[in-house]
Amino acid sequence: MSLRKKRPSKKPLPAIGKRSVWFPVLLLTISFLLMILPLEGFVLSVKAVLSYVFIPQVRAAHSAVKYAGGVHQTVQELLRAHQENYTLKQQIEMNNLLAAQAETVFRENERLAALLQVEPVHPWTGVWARVAYREPSQWNTVIIDKGSADGIEERSAVLSLEDGQEGLAGVVIEVTENTSKVLLVRDEDFSAAVMLERGQEEGLLVGGGVHPVRVKYIPLLTQVEKGDKVFTSATSSIFPAGILVGQVRAVREDSSFQTAQTIEVEPQVRSAAVKELFVISRRGRK
Repeated sequence: MSLRKKRPSKKPLPAIGKRSVWFPVLLLTISFLLMILPLEGFVLSVKAVLSYVFIPQVRAAHSAVKYAGGVHQTVQELLRAHQENYTLKQQIEMNNLLAAQAETVFRENERLAALLQVEPVHPWTGVWARVAYREPSQWNTVIIDKGSADGIEERSAVLSLEDGQEGLAGVVIEVTENTSKVLLVRDEDFSAAVMLERGQEEGLLVGGGVHPVRVKYIPLLTQVEKGDKVFTSATSSIFPAGILVGQVRAVREDSSFQTAQTIEVEPQVRSAAVKELFVISRRGRK
């Protein structure tokens, strides 16, 4: 009896082992084909999908690009919001400016309407004019927008309104066809014969520039009190009698005349505030 060794029988490979062998081979084959095939159309799309699935760096790069795209969009939105905010601020500032201008125009219209409704107290004829210009070197003179073409002459008396009350503003010293220069009461070169309300004493009103307006040559014993009114005198060669000049502010002795006193006057019309002036016609003056 011969002894023979039995050969071990070959067992079939498990299905899992076969798949684990063929799967890498399949991937290598597909990769090789993708490498040699032209990168167009469907092949390019498949290659991109496979690269995204199996290569981590591709996924990371895609995420980085997506994040960068989001950051770019956010920055664009922030810049757009900043620009819109700046534009809105500009519009708000413009609206505030327009509102302020509208308020100024409204107040101006109210003031002009009040002027038009004023009934003349005295029978003077003349013409209304607006202040067009102030000379910086001569602040107590103004240029008005009416001239000889409107009947204005030199040495014409000029009035204005202050708080609804007419008062002496100055005198015309130069005239052109369409403009005139007015010397205001506060100017050092201004002078006028005036009369005190109390006692009817007369004196000479002189401007003081930066100093107070004064009435000189009032007799020393004249009774004058603060608040007394001062009017133009009938002896004036330029101004009609009875124009309100202002009110007494203070009384002091005149150092140059021991028998007289000097009165400081607060003008009825503030020189810095004049805007509309009434020029009395010399021919229509009574």
